Amino acid sequence: MSIVAYSAARRAWLFGEPDFRRLWLVGLVVFSVRWLEMLAVAVFAYQRTGSPFIVALLTMLRMLPMALFGAPIGAAAERAERRTALFLVVLSMLLCSIALAVLAWSDALEVWHLALASFISGLAWTTDNPVRRTMIGEVVGPDRMSAAMSIDVGANNASRMLGPTVGGILLATLGIGGAFAVSVTGYLVAAIVALRVRHRNRVAPSTAAGVLERMIEGLVLVRRDPRLSGIMVITVIYNTFAWPFTSMIPVIGQDNLGLGAAGIGLLASMDGVGAFCGAIVIAVYSKPRHFARLYIGGVAIYLLLLPVFALAPALAGSALLLTGLANSGFSIMQATLVYLAAPPEMRSRVFGVLSVCIGIGMIGFLHLGWLAGMMGATWAIMTMGAEGLVVLLLTRRWWRAIGT
Repeated sequence: MSIVAYSAARRAWLFGEPDFRRLWLVGLVVFSVRWLEMLAVAVFAYQRTGSPFIVALLTMLRMLPMALFGAPIGAAAERAERRTALFLVVLSMLLCSIALAVLAWSDALEVWHLALASFISGLAWTTDNPVRRTMIGEVVGPDRMSAAMSIDVGANNASRMLGPTVGGILLATLGIGGAFAVSVTGYLVAAIVALRVRHRNRVAPSTAAGVLERMIEGLVLVRRDPRLSGIMVITVIYNTFAWPFTSMIPVIGQDNLGLGAAGIGLLASMDGVGAFCGAIVIAVYSKPRHFARLYIGGVAIYLLLLPVFALAPALAGSALLLTGLANSGFSIMQATLVYLAAPPEMRSRVFGVLSVCIGIGMIGFLHLGWLAGMMGATWAIMTMGAEGLVVLLLTRRWWRAIGT
């Protein structure tokens, strides 16, 4: 059997698992709504305030809960029935979107409402790795985790095509109220699907001391394991210096390219197109010996492309397409490498530490917003890319063990 045929059979086998299909679908819907909301919130806030810093701040608020609560949520997830936790998380996002839709249709929506909603959305986002993706690993097993993550991240990347495009069109036609009305529908679908998940994990008795102890054990394990330490270092670099530039896409689209809401949505979707194509290639061809190279190389290439996006407006769409390709290597291998490197009994708490490292990226959003206010979005993006490459080189001693 050829490599392509074998990989196709392996993916078909995964979709033969009913709970994998359900967990994948929940992720696809939630991801799509998340990207739709992030685009809609950014465009609305920039049109209302004219401040790149406010735009970056709203995205930063989605990451703040990861830094604050990632470790305790990861530890607590080991003492929770994860299917119930998943449903409650989706329900909280549904209620939040209902409130925003009502405010928008009543012409009462303010930027501070969006700030509060962004923080609540960040709390929900913090649970994804220790709850939903840990459940995926339990359902499919370690041998199929890489393929499962390729498919799951592929769904995320597909949503980065769909969400911004739909968000831009809705903003241009129905306003932000229409965008949040679609969010409500999406979260309702995700909640119904989450209720149909059959997988149940064994729940241990929960105490406050137990959660704290488990959180500390997860942090100690990451500190002592060179592979896990390296994975976390690369995660911090990507989320601090690379990913924050996406918050400036509406600013560049409006100020440098003269695009409206629909055009900005289409531009932002190019990153998702590239990432989706990259996920397909990785799912078909990647092998364990490639995992570390895809993870580290994806971040390096991503950072190198930031000046291209910032300085060459005619190439902005192409640059975003390529950043998406680079991102697919990083994002797929991030969850895969953590799952494979962590002991089975500590995976949820290590994923909690990973959430903290992702949340540290909020510093990057603040830094980018401050730079954009000082020197404009174009030069701010260039500066962030250069800083990220320097930090990547200086931290080689910590991440070179990932592939060992």
